[in-house]
Amino acid sequence: MSANFTLVLFGANSDLAARKLFPSMFQLSRWGQMPAKYRIIGLGRPMKSHDEFRREVRQKIVAHAPDTVRDEAELEVFSNNLFYVRHDLAAGEGLEDLRREVMRGEGQEETCQNILFYLSTPPSLAPRIVRSVEAAGLGGRGASTCGGWRKIILEKPFGHDLQSARELNRAVRKVFHEEQMYRIDHYLGKEPVQNIIVFRFSNGMFEPIWNRHYIDNVRITIAEDFGIRDRGAYYEESGLLRDIIQNHGLQLLASVAMEPPVDLSPDAVRDEKGKVFRSVRLFTPESAARDVVLGQYEGYRQEAHVAPDSRVETFASVKFFVDNWRWMGVPFHIKAGKNLAETVTEIVITFKCPPQNFFGPPGSCSYTANQIVIRIQPEETIAIRFGTKRPGESMVTDPVYMKFDYKASFSKVGLTPYHRLLIDAMSGDQMHFIRDDAVESSWTVIDSIKSSLPDIEPYPYAVHSWGPESVLQAQS
Repeated sequence: MSANFTLVLFGANSDLAARKLFPSMFQLSRWGQMPAKYRIIGLGRPMKSHDEFRREVRQKIVAHAPDTVRDEAELEVFSNNLFYVRHDLAAGEGLEDLRREVMRGEGQEETCQNILFYLSTPPSLAPRIVRSVEAAGLGGRGASTCGGWRKIILEKPFGHDLQSARELNRAVRKVFHEEQMYRIDHYLGKEPVQNIIVFRFSNGMFEPIWNRHYIDNVRITIAEDFGIRDRGAYYEESGLLRDIIQNHGLQLLASVAMEPPVDLSPDAVRDEKGKVFRSVRLFTPESAARDVVLGQYEGYRQEAHVAPDSRVETFASVKFFVDNWRWMGVPFHIKAGKNLAETVTEIVITFKCPPQNFFGPPGSCSYTANQIVIRIQPEETIAIRFGTKRPGESMVTDPVYMKFDYKASFSKVGLTPYHRLLIDAMSGDQMHFIRDDAVESSWTVIDSIKSSLPDIEPYPYAVHSWGPESVLQAQS
């Protein structure tokens, strides 16, 4: 359990806070995962009292996570640790009221010493927030009247290109050291994603064949069966490449491709992921035209806050290459999109064919090729596919699966990503958070795609299809 602390939540009225953060904090409190004494101070623009804020948070927890509420008394205990400070970021107000609230109250000497800032706000506001935090004497660098440790959690996206990412990193580093920063990508908190490193490096039957000599290709799919919902204004600025591929997609790629770390310390693991990002081959106009397919679902231009002639992509299929000793020549396909046929996230590692195929057309074993399928959502499973003889007189082979299922194998309910990552941030474990060099290296890759395909018209695709299928088939 972490030391007593104060959590300062910027954007306390945000959708993320309502759906994920407050329910997760409440459940951690129920489970005894919060320290003996803690305070959660929410900041927002509307004027409201502490009691009004507490009442609203209770309503949000009941509305968005009703299954977490077992006892009204537990909810009351949690809400008594909630406090509210009105603050208008857009007006450029200072944080004097926050500082007074941090320093105030019975037992403040046991909670104000350690402060965890959580920015549930648009990334463009981060520089302004950290400057205000520093001006109020609550920053992470230098002496502070409150003392104790300081940490800051930043939600993705971390910029919208390499230049903005560097500017964001520089701005935050003026107030916080890198070891105080926790750049959160909730995918890294998912149990199946965290299990990849265990699956690879604790099983001697896989690690020797986890390389270009045995693996033919890796396919990563991040599909959603819904559109952009109410995020039209955001999507017009980001697009699918920046929204999904730059973070979730490349983080999954790095988990599959990384070398064994020297140990399980956070920086050792992040060092190896950083090497992968630096090894990803950058795109040229020629390679982008060959290896990148961008699409836009039919009806996107009629969504709210979307331009009628928008060329923003809602689908991307990208073939990446990792130019290092282990992976040279092995394609890593990442396909992601909105309004696709189903919601699914999975990684499929396909192995090369045996030297001689007795059981199918010469030169091909695609039907029964060995595969490892890591399903991240909606199920949480790992399956291994291999060929076996179909019953009967003929020597006909069929692919079959051996499957491991988290829920069937473990009776204990796993932590959700935000449970896991909040615990890690409180305790100071940065392994599953993104370091500054990884942010900048991944943006370098995405920028090479964007600059190689300037303002192209994305291919249209039908809602609840698998994207512009005819184009994908032509380029596969």
